[in-house]
This record gives sequence, structure tokens and C-alpha cells, in this order.
Amino acid sequence: MHTSPLVQPGSGDSGGMNVYVRELGGSLARAGVPVRVYTRAGAAGVPERVQLEPGLEVINVPAGGSDVPKERLVDHVEEFADAVEADLVGTDVEVLHANYWLSAVAAHRIKHHLSMPLVSTFHTLARVKAEAGDPEPEQRAVAEEQVIGCSDAICVSNPVEAEQVLDFYDADADRIEVVPPGVDHAFFSPGDRRGARTALGLDDRPTLLFVGRIQPLKGLTVAVRTLHDLEHDDTRLVVVGGPSGPDGDREFDRVQSLVADLGLVDRVEFVDPQPHHALSSWYRSADVVLVPSRSESFGLVALEAAACGVPVVASDVGGLRSLVVHGRTGYLADRDDPKAKAAHVDRLIGDRALAAGMGAAAAQHAGRYSWAGTAGRLRRLYTDLAKGALVECA
Repeated sequence: MHTSPLVQPGSGDSGGMNVYVRELGGSLARAGVPVRVYTRAGAAGVPERVQLEPGLEVINVPAGGSDVPKERLVDHVEEFADAVEADLVGTDVEVLHANYWLSAVAAHRIKHHLSMPLVSTFHTLARVKAEAGDPEPEQRAVAEEQVIGCSDAICVSNPVEAEQVLDFYDADADRIEVVPPGVDHAFFSPGDRRGARTALGLDDRPTLLFVGRIQPLKGLTVAVRTLHDLEHDDTRLVVVGGPSGPDGDREFDRVQSLVADLGLVDRVEFVDPQPHHALSSWYRSADVVLVPSRSESFGLVALEAAACGVPVVASDVGGLRSLVVHGRTGYLADRDDPKAKAAHVDRLIGDRALAAGMGAAAAQHAGRYSWAGTAGRLRRLYTDLAKGALVECA
């Protein structure tokens, strides 16, 4: 509800979830499962229905004006649910799959009105974010708990997220499905670093790359401090992404002030959000990709970087623990410890053979993840749920 798969990732509130919905929807459609994606019409004049590819349609639902901030969208959930429900009546749609808590609240109501099974994927969870120092309104945590209690299946990306749903929301373990997202290997694959840098207009200095929205949760200030703590003081940090969320502009200003205070103005480059497929060149240009998030249910950036054969240094949190094999495909470090991250980055920059070996291992590890595989698992789940009895609210 709060963001559209048609919006470029890295801008506004668009990020990994947008990629997830777009790529998964396309893979399901190509596997013979027609998909309708209902999203809030976030801008005036957008077409009501957009056919992205055969079997995949995006429907822009009017619910609140285009200037409604994300934190007030909860006031328009009922309006959104009414419009989606009206469009579904009389169709052959068999399963609802909600992404993020606002959509899940709307889908929960539709489930009961139309007697359809509900699959919920939350991407982030309020109580997990609060534990990481990013509190969310209690209203969100309560809503998530209610939806989890009534979802016919709860999709999580990895075993760590499964444990979080169990520990923080007392979920029914029998309804938790571990279904990892994928990566498009046609775009994200190993390539020539020098060629990528030439194409992007970068010189041959050692390069540390951060890709993501600029907001406190993503830890860009930790990335800047990591750069400052490097022994290889000719290294630059390239930041690809833009401010996101109510604190985005404030966080961007804070990052820029930190860069100036640490004397790093000549070593940090900010790049506007890029089309998703174009990120592959940025990954290939890097010696190391840094993912310093405070919390991360999955960590698509880490997977895409690995698929491009680049070692990743990441925070030891959430889904990053399953994507980065410490000491083999990259390194994990405490989320608030830039010195530890810097030591790992220095090791990789200083030892080309080590970095090349880890990059090759990372690409091999990433080869286990594909959108076709994700779609296949969900297709089987949808088929089972469509034939079974619905879970009732506690």
C-alpha cells in the first residue's frame, strides 16, 4: 500500500520490497500464476491499470491524496481495502498475499469478507526495529500481531526472521514458511571491475560501496566512520541512494556534516538512486560492498553484490547472517563497530588474492537464490492454501 513496484528503488520509500514485489510477480506470471498487484496511487494522473507483462498487472488504487505522508497512511487503510475488495468481487483470484503491515491490515479484512486465504510477508517488523533502536508506533506492533494470528501462512526470508516472528509475536510455527527472495542472475553476475569503473567515470582508487536509502536504519553514518578508520586512506566511499522516510532529509544532512567533520569530503561521492538493473555496474566497480544496517530482515543489496562476485562486509544482524558466510564470502561485524568493519575492509583491499577468492565464493553462494525458485515455492504454497480451510482469528 505504501509504495509501488513501478517506483525506482532507492528513492522515497522505495527499496528492496519494491524489487521483491516486481521480480516475484513477474516470475509467478511466467510460471503460470496470474498476478494482480494492488498499490496506492501515490501521484496524480497515474493510470488505473498497468500491464507490466503478460499475467502481471499493477492496479493503482486511490486512497488518500498524493501528499499523504507514510506515517499517516494508516488513516486510509479502510479506504484502500474497500477499493481492492470491490475490484476482487466476482474474479477468480484465489489467494491474497500482503506485503508490509499496512497492506496486511487491509488484506486481513478482505480475507474475512471474501473468504480467501491470506499470506503475509512483513519485510520489517515493528518489535524487531524497536530492539535495534528504531521504534515504531505501538499501533503497528499490535496490528502485526493480529494479522500474524490470522494469516494462513507467514512468509519469512530466513530462519533468523522465523525466530523473530516466533519470539516477538508468538506465531504458530506450523504456519511459518521460509521462502528466501531471489536475484536476477541475468543482470547481477561477475564482471570486469576496471570496465565497470570506466563506464561509470570512476578512477582506479580502492572503492567501498554503499547502496540503499538514506535513513537511520541503514547505518550510513557507520559506513562513513568505517571509511575514516581505514588504514588504506586512499579509499573512497561511493553512496548510491537518496533520502527516505520522515527522517531521510535530516539523516542526509547529518551524514554530510559527519563527512565534513571527519575531513572526508574528497573521499565520499553521493550518487542519485539508479535504475535497478544499472546497479550491477556499481557493484562490479567496488572492491567491497558495505551493508551496515541496524536491522535487516533479508538484505537484498548483500545478495546482489555477492552475485556480482564482490565480497560484502555487513552488520551481524537478521538476514545478513544467512547471506554473508563470515570468513568465506565476506565478513560480519557488530552493527555499531566501524573499527571492526574497517579492519575487515582493510584486509580485503590489502590482499587481492583473498578478495578474489571471497568474491568467487560469494557468487557461488548467491547462485542458490533465484526468483524462479522463490516463485515455484510460493506457487505450491498458494495451491495448498486454496484447497484448505481458512485459519480463524484467535
